[in-house]
Amino acid sequence: MSFRSFMDRALDAAAAAALRGEVPVGAVIVDPMGQVVAVAGNRTREMCDPTGHAEILAIRAACAAARSERLVGYDLYVTLEPCAMCAAAIAAARIGRLYYGASDPKSGGVAQGARVFAHPQSHHSPEVYDGIAAVEAEAMLKAFFAERR
Repeated sequence: MSFRSFMDRALDAAAAAALRGEVPVGAVIVDPMGQVVAVAGNRTREMCDPTGHAEILAIRAACAAARSERLVGYDLYVTLEPCAMCAAAIAAARIGRLYYGASDPKSGGVAQGARVFAHPQSHHSPEVYDGIAAVEAEAMLKAFFAERR
């Protein structure tokens, strides 16, 4: 089976989040058969919930669809490097592969900052692929924050 990126769907979810006034981050979860099972964008403000990150919302939806707390063999595409909270949730869900776009030097938890998957306390580490559509993801984030300054 050849590789197919679903980052375009994540970018669409990020753009929709921006239109709602949320930080433009989008996430997509794909099952082992290559079917999209969850798409989410940030909703922290809308839900008045600091855990309303795109990754968390997508993981919740995918787990509900799978009727399991584990997503072994699933892929997660997200437009921004996950924070420490989201990285811990990714590990807990046992997601197989993480693809992300823009790096997050300020709040990232994968390659920056906490580096959650590198800790011995992390019970699972997904395969990680960074820089997928990073230019597009970074441009969306920069435009969003420029409008607010």
